[in-house]
Amino acid sequence: RNIDGKAWTKVNPNCGSTSFVVPDLITGQEYFFRVRAENRFGVGPPAETIQRTTARDPIHPPDPPIKLRIGLVTKNTVSLTWKPPKNDGGAPVTHYNVECLRWDRTGEVKESWKQCNRRDVEETKFTVEDLVEGGEYEFRVKAVNIAGPSRPSATVGPLVVKDQTCPPSIELKEFMEVEEGTDVKIVAKIKGVPFPTLTWLKASPKKPDAKSPVAYDQHVNKIVDENTCTLLIQQSRRNDTGLYTITAENNLGTASKEMRLNVLGRPGPPVGPIKFESILADKMTISWLPPLDDGGSKITNYVIEKKEANRKTWVHVTNEPKECIFTVPKLMEGHEYVFRIMAQNKYGIGEPLDSEPETARNLFTVPGPCDKPTVSSITRDSMTVNWEEPEHDGGSPITGYWLERKETTGKRWTRVNRDPIKPMTLGVSYKVTGLIEGSEYQFRVSAINAAGVGPPSMPSDPALARDPIAPPGPPIPKVTDWTKSSVDLEWSPPLKDGGSRVTGYIVEFKEEGKEEWERVGGKLTESSLCVSPRTKFVVTGLKEGCFYKFRVRAVNAAGIGEPGEVTDIIEMKDRIVAPDINLDASVRDRIVVHAGGVIRIIAYVSGKPPPTVTWSRDEQALPEEAKVEETAISSSLVIKNCKRSHQGLYTLLAKNDGGERKKTIIVDVLDVPGPVGMPLLTENLTNDSCKLSWFTPEDDGGSPITNYIIEKRESDHRAWTPVTYTVTRQNATIQGLIQGKAYFFRIAAENIIGMGPFTETTKEILIRDPITVPDRPEDLEVKAVTKNSVTLTWNPPKYNGGSDITMYVLESRLIGKDKFHKVTKEKMLDRKFTV
Repeated sequence: RNIDGKAWTKVNPNCGSTSFVVPDLITGQEYFFRVRAENRFGVGPPAETIQRTTARDPIHPPDPPIKLRIGLVTKNTVSLTWKPPKNDGGAPVTHYNVECLRWDRTGEVKESWKQCNRRDVEETKFTVEDLVEGGEYEFRVKAVNIAGPSRPSATVGPLVVKDQTCPPSIELKEFMEVEEGTDVKIVAKIKGVPFPTLTWLKASPKKPDAKSPVAYDQHVNKIVDENTCTLLIQQSRRNDTGLYTITAENNLGTASKEMRLNVLGRPGPPVGPIKFESILADKMTISWLPPLDDGGSKITNYVIEKKEANRKTWVHVTNEPKECIFTVPKLMEGHEYVFRIMAQNKYGIGEPLDSEPETARNLFTVPGPCDKPTVSSITRDSMTVNWEEPEHDGGSPITGYWLERKETTGKRWTRVNRDPIKPMTLGVSYKVTGLIEGSEYQFRVSAINAAGVGPPSMPSDPALARDPIAPPGPPIPKVTDWTKSSVDLEWSPPLKDGGSRVTGYIVEFKEEGKEEWERVGGKLTESSLCVSPRTKFVVTGLKEGCFYKFRVRAVNAAGIGEPGEVTDIIEMKDRIVAPDINLDASVRDRIVVHAGGVIRIIAYVSGKPPPTVTWSRDEQALPEEAKVEETAISSSLVIKNCKRSHQGLYTLLAKNDGGERKKTIIVDVLDVPGPVGMPLLTENLTNDSCKLSWFTPEDDGGSPITNYIIEKRESDHRAWTPVTYTVTRQNATIQGLIQGKAYFFRIAAENIIGMGPFTETTKEILIRDPITVPDRPEDLEVKAVTKNSVTLTWNPPKYNGGSDITMYVLESRLIGKDKFHKVTKEKMLDRKFTV
């Protein structure tokens, strides 16, 4: 029960021991407790605690304070600071005691530790006073709670008490950026003895060299404490942006630091006046300049509002413009308007810039007529109409044109374009399509500006819709081959057919030194020569040893076109062409074939005169199985049912009077691997397993080994049984063997082609544990007997259990007794002993 209450509260429903932890007590509350025993006949009388008990955690003295530091030192004072202890001992630290120890000049303790504070020190700092100038001291601190003082902290010192001086120094961040309206604290950490005089200066961002002292008032204040100087700016404004400099000065020197403060806020008003770039009856285009102050953040857009000059209410127009120009639509003709513009950034909308009143009205008329248009690029279904802009645009820029047409036999004009044709810098042209072949047309054009459509121009001269026809352009001929009496010509059709299909070609030649071109074969038409996509012709009957030039002309319905001339002069003699070798598309520089397949290398050989062809492998003669098949244009090497030994570097050599050409092909023949390498070693024998080791095959079949296949058989059986798991290394542990059985093993390597031949162990392998107890010793004999001794000898056991014999144990028993007893406790290694 609580000491303030009278009612007892039952704590536990059941407790079978003589101790119990009472839960859910209130910290700091005082309690009485009582206990009653219970048996099957009921509950006995209570036993009550005599003293009240307070519910609280155990309390002990706190840990020592930490991080004791020495601050300012003068000729008779020392300033100390420290951190509270990590553990307060279960009760709050109420105060601290500061102690000091003085040393004499010989380095001996002059006094014992004594308390320096006459009153309790409640803060974690203290200045020790009344010290002896020039004295050498150590200092320590103890924390105190209701349980008592802690152990002392780590000491600082010894330290000689005397005035300390040092020049001023300043720590200050270089840049701060805040939003307008927030309080700004520019904190500078100051060091210097004596404490320096502090001055704040400010310069505007636009004039960083023009610094002036900071004026302190309710908005800006300077706060100086023990080692800092704070410039406090309350409710910061945009004009607080600038370069702040703090200067610290004492009798040892001067130090200064700069910090740039950027106060971000709404932008200022745009720069006016607002200009009216164009005025119409239903819209006006206005322009302005960006604000001088963007608020420290990029201008995202401008907000535009309007109102009629005789009203007070502003109407929102848009907040979309990002540039300093905008066309305000939906105005009422004759009404007078005022506009205002505000810049916006991510911090808000700035102050507005108002315009002068302006009336919505048209200041121009429709444009004048254009000059008579002209017609060009006439085809059977289209014409291009060209015209110039009118001399008078009506006071407003031309925004487009309407183009109309009519047949000369009709009276009705029809508009050609659905949308106005945009004006261009140098005149305007428009291609009119959908015309009827054989019809004659006229065209007229009207200019458009903001005031409307001007009068039409004079009609163009009549133009007949039909395709223009002209002779074709020159073909592009070349000489592809020649002999001592003929030349092979080949050419591409002309780039321009003149508007009519090419119907044939004329081939001409002339002997060097002559003026006249001689026509060959007459006119070549589609019936005698293929026109598309390429054309060819062989000129024969030429004189051996003479020099000739050649040209080709195309013919269409309009006549004979310009000639296309061969640039080279050809001498009539047999042509020598160095050999050339091209492999068939089915052949690559490297061929991979499976053993048993066919090696087939097809090469196309050209040259004049026809070259001789020679095949070789690895610079030696071909294998006996290789067959060479020749045609007029090719040479093929074929090896059927190939083997690994057929792989290598195959070379094709072609020679004639023009030179020689060589082509090499690497042939890889893939096969199953060869046998694994001997020897097969066994180790790590147990009663049910053994470990096999082997070497990789000398020939992997041209493909990496992917697996080793292991099979086993008992020595008294003929059938081989596979070991079922996958093996990729050169060793494996065979499990599941029968103790006492002898086994043979065989191993084959496997790659992607298949499995190679088996390599078999030469000796049987007996499965048993490598180390067991030895067999019994042999030939135990009595060699000599006396009245109280017997000399014995014996031979070693036939099987030592797989390990050397380490000792022998000799036992004896009296006749009629059941148990043997050791004869000696010593370790016996000899096979002779006297009992």
